[in-house]
Amino acid sequence: MLVVDHLVRRFGDLTAVDDVSFRIAPGETYGLLGPNGAGKTTTISMIAGLLKADAGSITIAGRPMAADAVEPKRHLGLVPQDLAIYPELTATENLRFFGKLQGLRGEALDHRVREVLEVIGLADRAKDRAKEYSGGMKRRLNIGVGLLHQPELLILDEPTVGVDPQSRNSILESVEALSGEGMAVLYTTHYMEEAERLCDRIAIIDSGRLQAEGTRDELIQLAGGTDTIRLGGAGDLPAAAEKLRTRPGVERVDADRSALTLTVRDAPTLVADVVATATEAGVRLSDVEITRPTLESVFLHVTGKTLRN
Repeated sequence: MLVVDHLVRRFGDLTAVDDVSFRIAPGETYGLLGPNGAGKTTTISMIAGLLKADAGSITIAGRPMAADAVEPKRHLGLVPQDLAIYPELTATENLRFFGKLQGLRGEALDHRVREVLEVIGLADRAKDRAKEYSGGMKRRLNIGVGLLHQPELLILDEPTVGVDPQSRNSILESVEALSGEGMAVLYTTHYMEEAERLCDRIAIIDSGRLQAEGTRDELIQLAGGTDTIRLGGAGDLPAAAEKLRTRPGVERVDADRSALTLTVRDAPTLVADVVATATEAGVRLSDVEITRPTLESVFLHVTGKTLRN
């Protein structure tokens, strides 16, 4: 659905986007994860035809994108970080206005407005002016505008910035539903938990360059890929530790007076065997805890700094 090849954009002496390439398939949610200033918004501005690239190419649904291109933009929905709605208009009026700009008319427009209001959870507030909405409701209306013409590719630029937790969860649920309907989604964020929850594949971007790309599990492997299983309990913990060290997938076992801590590969597939081995060795377990690496640790590994820097 989207092919980005060797994209470059400079602002004077600053190279904001530096040789960026990636692809998004239909029905896939692809995340650009990076801190503010990493080049995310500049990248999607070029993809949407709002900025001209200094080098590289962009293709949407097989059609080349350029600043003056019309056809590829028909396949695209853009939800910018800054709100693009009219505060004096109601949700319905906003959607009808933007729908007409996108070429919708008559019953087709009415039907899509009703559908979108349901998707974004504003059907019961459709006749209220946007200025009366909370920040989260405005964000959801902003997303609704991008959905009206049923784009094949939806670009969402930091859609949860500045919203309350309840509205944020509602927005994330809406995005999850979109990919299930076959829409390709390009999602930019600096929240690792959003990328982990939503995205089929994730690109870590920093200083204008893609530092790493892959599924969550593929990225975790870059940072070592080891998990931790902690077994709390009582009994002969040193003896249990010796037996556990011989089990496949267990790389290290540390024992103290009340717990065993194991460094393992793929904890979910090993935990049943680990628990059984410890129990057979005479340990009376009181709790089991699994800790897995996060995208924060991956970001630190590939960039040398934390995501929040």
